[in-house]
Amino acid sequence: MDDYVEPDFAARRAEMVEHQLRERGIRDERVLTAMGEVPRELFVPERRRELAYADAALPIGSEQTISQPWIVAAILQALELHGDEQVLEIGTGSGYSTCLLGRLAKHVVSVERHSSLARAAAEALRACSTDNVELMVGDGSRGVPDRAPFDAIAVHAAAPAPPPGLTEQLAEGGRMVVPVASGKEEMLTLLRRRGSDLETTAIAPCRFVPLIGAEGF
Repeated sequence: MDDYVEPDFAARRAEMVEHQLRERGIRDERVLTAMGEVPRELFVPERRRELAYADAALPIGSEQTISQPWIVAAILQALELHGDEQVLEIGTGSGYSTCLLGRLAKHVVSVERHSSLARAAAEALRACSTDNVELMVGDGSRGVPDRAPFDAIAVHAAAPAPPPGLTEQLAEGGRMVVPVASGKEEMLTLLRRRGSDLETTAIAPCRFVPLIGAEGF
């Protein structure tokens, strides 16, 4: 049997950025740089690390997934982060998007429903020296009202409609990206607060696990 050769994850990361992201319309250079630096393999279960840079979502346990790289990048790009934002993330999952948000914003509060995933994410975030993220376990559909307002909110689970409790926690000019499920279809959707109004823009069709909670399914 041939000796096992460790994959060249750095090369795969660079290829992901060029072919899965840049060539498919991701233009935010801060997002591209962050995704070229964060080791996605640390956020994937060890038995699946060979597939860490596949152009697909991967299971991470508790019937949850780490999203396809392009979807992660599309969410980050739509949030238009410049580095001084307070961000709320709903659905920590593997912690991969959390780590990226930590590089792109000033501070991140991330809520995960499954305590086992939150523990694993915390370990991976420590391995990446991410120190501007707070992890919480609870019902993410309610957000974190006592920490609002947030400049940006990323929701990593599909809701039947944008959760009112989350939209209320958006600052003026704030952006929220949420997968909205309508029948059998899901659309990754950007909402931007303009006073009492919310401007809505469709980003792309998508497929996410459902948002479970008081303001989800």
